[in-house]
Amino acid sequence: MNIYIGNLSPEVSETDLQTAFEKYGKVKSVKVIKDMFTQQSKGFGFIEMLNNAEAQNAIKELNTSEIKGKRIIVNEARPQRNNRGKWGKR
Repeated sequence: MNIYIGNLSPEVSETDLQTAFEKYGKVKSVKVIKDMFTQQSKGFGFIEMLNNAEAQNAIKELNTSEIKGKRIIVNEARPQRNNRGKWGKR
C-alpha cells in the first residue's frame, strides 16, 4: 500500500520516515519529495508498505503524530489525476 505523508518539517529525512513506519511493519520504499533545483523538501513524501493491514495500522497510529516538531498528516495515497488530457492541453 502506498501512503502519503504531509506537513513534513524540512529537516525530516527518508531515514526518519523509515524508522517511524517500520515499527508497524515492513517498509518497501521511502521517498521525500524535493524541489528539483534546490533539493529542499517540499514538505511531503510517500512510503510503500508490503502488508495492507500493517499499513492501515501505521496510518491510524502515525496520523497527527509529531516528527521533528511538526504534526504530520498520514493517509492512503490516491493516484494522481491528470486533468489536462492526453497531450497536456486543456
